[in-house]
Amino acid sequence: MPNIHVRDFGRDLDLNLLRVFAVVAETGGITEAARRLYLTQSAVSAALRRLTTTVGAPLFLRSGRGIALTSRGQRLRVGLEAHLGPLVEAALAPATFDPATAERTLRLGLSDSAELWGLPPLLRVLEREAPGIRIVAVPVQFRTVAAELTSGLAAAITVADELPAAIRRERLFYGGFTCLYDPRHAKLRKLSEAEYFARDHVIVSYNGDLRGIVEDLVGKNRKVRCSVSSFANIGAIVDGTAMLATIPELVAVKALAARPYLKTKPLPSTMKIEGSHAELLWPAVTDDDEPCKFVRAKIRELAKTVQGTKRPPVR
Repeated sequence: MPNIHVRDFGRDLDLNLLRVFAVVAETGGITEAARRLYLTQSAVSAALRRLTTTVGAPLFLRSGRGIALTSRGQRLRVGLEAHLGPLVEAALAPATFDPATAERTLRLGLSDSAELWGLPPLLRVLEREAPGIRIVAVPVQFRTVAAELTSGLAAAITVADELPAAIRRERLFYGGFTCLYDPRHAKLRKLSEAEYFARDHVIVSYNGDLRGIVEDLVGKNRKVRCSVSSFANIGAIVDGTAMLATIPELVAVKALAARPYLKTKPLPSTMKIEGSHAELLWPAVTDDDEPCKFVRAKIRELAKTVQGTKRPPVR
């Protein structure tokens, strides 16, 4: 058979015609084929004429009261027998998925804090259980995650506002904020609001300016000495300075693990900065995608180990 390109299917070849052809070839007659297909005889005859026109050669000849395949029709039947059965089986058989042998590359959108707490343990799980699943981690935040999820992400972990109906969302845990500092350079006792705003700060700004979460929620400007785009290196930046950093509690846990001489203080209660829920987000079209389901399940398991509702210890 000549090569048939996918782009030609809708223009020239209706795949239903091949189904009609296969049944007629099996039964040897239009009447019986029409009965099996729940079609009229005229509909079957019309389908065969359309297929003959598309192929460009006769497929059947009359033989007594029935019809017989031409040599061209016989070649088509042989080709269909090799491919039509597997196609039907692929369409009807339930999906099988073995993490140990699965090969897939998935794009995950991660907030900077989620990359710190979630990506390392997820990769360790995949190395043990699904070594063929590869992860491409891309940065997202609440302003961009909706567009990213509709552009090819398998899932995302971040906070989010309103999302399109085609995006699923599931809360993982609640996390608050704390104040990270270096006690060798910043001597703090009970951190009052007045002292908080009197100190120098390093902030994380996704807009690339001098506004962070405190400016947005409290409505007061801090004395910002440095603005960065990510929490990833916040511990290293605070280290050896008198600056304060207002960061998610999970980020503080990671910073203290790397630099145990740093300390945290609860934010002044008068500032009333609420935490937020980290969410697992994914496109609804991947609900039944087995590798995506597997990775989402592992993310849920990892999130259960995260103490997002507890503050890191005050050192």
